[in-house]
Amino acid sequence: MQKLVKGRFGYIIRVVGVSQSRWARQMLTSRQDHEKVRTVVVPVVRHYSSLRPLRGDLLKFPGPNYGIPSRGIGMIVARVLRGALKIRYLLLGGTIAGGSALAKTYEQWKEALPDTKFLEELMPSQEELDAIRTALISYRDKIKDSVPDFTLDPKLKELGESKYDQLVLWFKERLDDAIKAAEEEKTEGSGFFTDGEFLTLSGMANSLTPMLKDFSSDLKQHAISFSAMGSAAEKEREKAELLRLRLSQIEAELQEKTESLTKELSTVTRENAELRGKVEANETIREKYESLQEELMQVQLKYQKEVERLEKENKELRKSLMLRAGDKIAHKKIKKSLIDMYSEVLDELCDYDSSYDTQDHLPRVVVVGDQSSGKTSVLEMVAQARIFPRGAGEMMTRAPVMVTLSEGPYHIASFKDSTREFDLTKESELSELRKEVELRMLNSVRLGRTVSHEVISMTVKGPGLQRMVLVDLPGIISTVTTDMASDTREAIRSISEQYMSNPNAIILCIQDGSVDAERSNVTDLVSQMDPQGKRTIFVLTKVDLAEENLTNPDRIRKILSGKLFPMKALGYFAVVTGKGSKEDSIQAIKDYEESFFRNSRLFKGGVINSHQCTTRNLSFAVSECFWKMVRDTVEQQADAFKATRFNLETEWKNNFPRTRELDRDELFEKARGEILDEVVNLSQVSPKQWEDALSKKMWDKMVTHIFENIYLPAAQTENSGTFNTTADIKLKQWADGMLPKKCVEVGWETLEDEFRKFMERAKNSKDHDDIFDSLKACVVDEAMRRHEWEDKAADVLRVIQLNALEDRSVHDKQQWDAACKFLEESVKDKLHTTESTLREMVGPSTKEQWMYWSYPTEEQKRRAAVKSELENILKSDYKHKNTLTYDEVTQVRKNAQAQGVDVDNEFIRETWHPVYRRHFLRRALAKAYDCRKAFYAYHQGLEGELGVECNDVVLFWRIQQMIRITANALRQQVMNREARRLEKEIKEVLEEYGCDRDKKEHLLTGRRVMLAEELKRVRQIQEKLEEFIYALNAEK
Repeated sequence: MQKLVKGRFGYIIRVVGVSQSRWARQMLTSRQDHEKVRTVVVPVVRHYSSLRPLRGDLLKFPGPNYGIPSRGIGMIVARVLRGALKIRYLLLGGTIAGGSALAKTYEQWKEALPDTKFLEELMPSQEELDAIRTALISYRDKIKDSVPDFTLDPKLKELGESKYDQLVLWFKERLDDAIKAAEEEKTEGSGFFTDGEFLTLSGMANSLTPMLKDFSSDLKQHAISFSAMGSAAEKEREKAELLRLRLSQIEAELQEKTESLTKELSTVTRENAELRGKVEANETIREKYESLQEELMQVQLKYQKEVERLEKENKELRKSLMLRAGDKIAHKKIKKSLIDMYSEVLDELCDYDSSYDTQDHLPRVVVVGDQSSGKTSVLEMVAQARIFPRGAGEMMTRAPVMVTLSEGPYHIASFKDSTREFDLTKESELSELRKEVELRMLNSVRLGRTVSHEVISMTVKGPGLQRMVLVDLPGIISTVTTDMASDTREAIRSISEQYMSNPNAIILCIQDGSVDAERSNVTDLVSQMDPQGKRTIFVLTKVDLAEENLTNPDRIRKILSGKLFPMKALGYFAVVTGKGSKEDSIQAIKDYEESFFRNSRLFKGGVINSHQCTTRNLSFAVSECFWKMVRDTVEQQADAFKATRFNLETEWKNNFPRTRELDRDELFEKARGEILDEVVNLSQVSPKQWEDALSKKMWDKMVTHIFENIYLPAAQTENSGTFNTTADIKLKQWADGMLPKKCVEVGWETLEDEFRKFMERAKNSKDHDDIFDSLKACVVDEAMRRHEWEDKAADVLRVIQLNALEDRSVHDKQQWDAACKFLEESVKDKLHTTESTLREMVGPSTKEQWMYWSYPTEEQKRRAAVKSELENILKSDYKHKNTLTYDEVTQVRKNAQAQGVDVDNEFIRETWHPVYRRHFLRRALAKAYDCRKAFYAYHQGLEGELGVECNDVVLFWRIQQMIRITANALRQQVMNREARRLEKEIKEVLEEYGCDRDKKEHLLTGRRVMLAEELKRVRQIQEKLEEFIYALNAEK
């Protein structure tokens, strides 16, 4: 709301209408914002309270008219009409004349005023001032951020001060000119305000312009006109006063803005001076820092060389002391080092597999990285020996290799399962060690796979080595080649995740510095396993190649400060692990590494700090982190195994309350003792038992040969002389040929049968443990398979058997009766066998058909018909030969055809053999009955006169004597030699099985064995952990 400002002569307002009068009074009497609004507009309004002109004081408001009109109503109406017409003309004329006069006067006054547009060009607006201030502030921030590269222009302050002085001088000159022009205008009397127009200056604040416009428009709407006040002199003095007042306001505003700009400029100048001082100080500090860093590097290298020299002297001194001590040291108990004790615990945990889910969380240093990133080279530099096989870009690490580094007088290496020590100072033994590592890796890979989970454990000792346990894993690959298994990439990732998932494992992340960081596979995997980087150490290898290839050293700075990769780490290191040739020695590589970092622009430029370079600093940092992790977590792991042991012991007490806790090795030793006890029990077998068993088995083996090849051919002869001749020839051929070997086989089988009888007898005992059955059976089978009878035994038996078979003289009646009985029993057995064969050929008899309701087949009926015809032939000729003539075959076929049975000649001959054998055996049995009482006739040679021929009895007596003598000889060999040889072979088999862990796991199985085995392993681990913790606390 715009308000009217009272001038020197008050308010003079011309109001038309009651509402406008009310509005004017409100505007004139409201003075709340009188001090805030200052303007050069002086509104002059003349007030009329009636239609006639006022001759009195124009500054006073006329009072109300309380008189009583004396005229009539008509006069009043006439005067109202006249006043209305007069007001219309006055308003119209005043508006037109006043407006034109005011416009003319204003234009003349405006032309007389000095031009103020130059202020707009020289003075910036408020927005520009804010923009300048914002730019200066941002510029100051940029200067602060880039202090090393910023240099301040020294002319900036001088230029700002000169500009300010020029601006003040110019403004004062312009102000004097304006005042002078205003005074000249006052003397000439040519300037005044007309009809609501107002004066505006070009350099006023933008906030007053809309206020003046609204006020001017409001005056026009209410027909407020301005008229001249008093005399011309008073108007001119008031205009000059107002102009001077406004100019003073403008000067104050300009002075205020100038002071603020001056303050900002001085602030910026002061900050720039401070920044320039800081830059100069930083330059000085940087120079000092670089010199100190280079000096520190020199001191470190000097210290390292001095330490190496002292270690070498210490090594020689310890060697001489050990050689001088000689046997005294050998007889003393050597105390294990702390790292060796810890390595033994890890070796036990490598093969530990618990159903109670007690996982191995002991710390290790896990070396992971992309293939050919330099993992193995870093480990070799830490171990100070080139102990691993190398290849040109191909995969060499195919299995996890656990290397235990320990300090010792000699630089040697050895495997956990071997006693050989490799001297790492000799190139020949280094080459053999690398071949051995490569061979073990290839042997660990089975079933067409490329990598293996089996751990190759080795120990490296030497002077100056940092004590720790490192595990070298196969390198991470992104592509599977044709010579790899299809699951190689997943298998390598699985192995890496298995070792890195241990929450206490130190992850040594190896990154190749010579390749683009975006090609890294291992950093993503490490960031997944250790997102916070609390147990990760980052190592950038091949920094010498990175310096040659990278044009921007800031990229290496980002890598070593942890800003390039998404992973986090405890520390970042840069190392050089080779000169490009695999023939370089460790010492040559160390010298090259020191020389590189001493002269590298990365080190001198502050990209790499002194503590972040060289493998020596890396090994110190890794060892320190490793032992810190060990001290923090080993007791917690020991408590976990205590709980596991308690659970296992509780399960054993509940399931096997009265059984000793025997692990697999102890059970095997117990089974060994029981098997050897059964071998000793063979000596308890009596000679008669051995001979009876041997005789029975020999007869079972040779009875068929005797009947078919000796007795039947001899019995077909016509007289006794021919019988004996044929029998002698057949027996001689048999004894010279296969008989001794058969008897040796019989002796071996009898020995096996007797031993198995003892084993079966042991199974039936009350204290028998069936957990050993599989092992015992397997051991006996393997021993019997390997056992061979002595070669000369067959030759000895041949001589004995030939002598026994040449004797035809039966010495006494007892032997004769025994021979007759032997013949009868043998013939009866064969006769029984032959009749069974015939019964199967011809089918059931008539009695069996009626009793058992069984019926013969068509072939059996044909056999029965042919058999009947053949029996008729034998009845007609009691001493028929063993073959049929062609006529007899034809006769049998025709007789069968007459009965309606059609057979061929071959069918008849097949039926003839068992029919004739039965006939012959019946005849031989009858002859044996006749010979029972013919001993004296045989002894006196009267067999022919009595019509009794007992050649069959003599033949069987000779065979019986040969069997008895052979059984006696075999019994002596078994008891004197073969039983001991069998015991020796069983011991060898047990020894082999005892060394074969897989064999024992296969033969000794069951929950009892597994529980005892796990209890033993947990106790061992717990004992070793407690021993290690005790030694660790003692070292503290």
